[in-house]
Amino acid sequence: MDHELERWDKAILKTRDQAQSRALLWVMGTLLVLSALAPPFAALKLGLPLWPLATPLIFSAGFALLVSALRAATPAAATVGFLICFILAQSGEVWTRFSIDPASRHALLALIALFVLTFAATKFGRRRKEARGLSEARRGRQASQIVANLGIAALFAAAGRYNGCIAALAEAAADTVSSEIGQAIGGEARLLTTLRSVPAGTDGGITATGTLAGLAAAGVIVTIGMPNHAFRSNAIAVWLSSCAGLFFDSLLGATVERRGWIGNDLVNFTSTLFAAVVATVLS
Repeated sequence: MDHELERWDKAILKTRDQAQSRALLWVMGTLLVLSALAPPFAALKLGLPLWPLATPLIFSAGFALLVSALRAATPAAATVGFLICFILAQSGEVWTRFSIDPASRHALLALIALFVLTFAATKFGRRRKEARGLSEARRGRQASQIVANLGIAALFAAAGRYNGCIAALAEAAADTVSSEIGQAIGGEARLLTTLRSVPAGTDGGITATGTLAGLAAAGVIVTIGMPNHAFRSNAIAVWLSSCAGLFFDSLLGATVERRGWIGNDLVNFTSTLFAAVVATVLS
């Protein structure tokens, strides 16, 4: 279905939502491009060879092509995904060589796990979600959605804040999985702020099944991203931070999003930022 013909039932005005998403895409897109280019330019300035970046470049391109081929994202969104993957891959190379934390080389595995979990959750019960008007568009996610969900993780990775990176990835996985599973399985949804019953898919509404699935998804991402037992306390802090981000997302949905002040992209962006900051402080 053409984007212009899609039903719009959100509290925020469509023009405001689109303006916010465009602004987020341009600002974060610029920061991601600069973050992706910083290591190559630094290497050139220091007279270092660029061949170590070949593997991250090839892997990121392959990952973006796969995402596009599976129609999990639009071509523009896949391009943004390439940038994010490349930043994580470059950061992984730096962490592997210089970080005292051996777990920090697993960011790419966490990103792949996030893709698998969210892709499967989106496909799960798709017919039922489509019948209820709750399904994601078949053309895949938009570039602004990718930036909103994964941009913070990439920026924290580029800054060397690994715990914040994994917390942001875990929160993004938890948010998508909880929403998709909750809508597919059904069950009573309740507004986080008042606990009154609301229709499935309502901003700020949560279900027990969806919440448990989201918390489990966050646990999977943290386990893959921080597998070393020596850093178990950090892993627990990161998981708790991602859980806090998940509920913060619902809180924003039940308040400012329901009032039409901000759209879903800004809610997701703010929630991943919240999780990343909390993880960085706690760890």
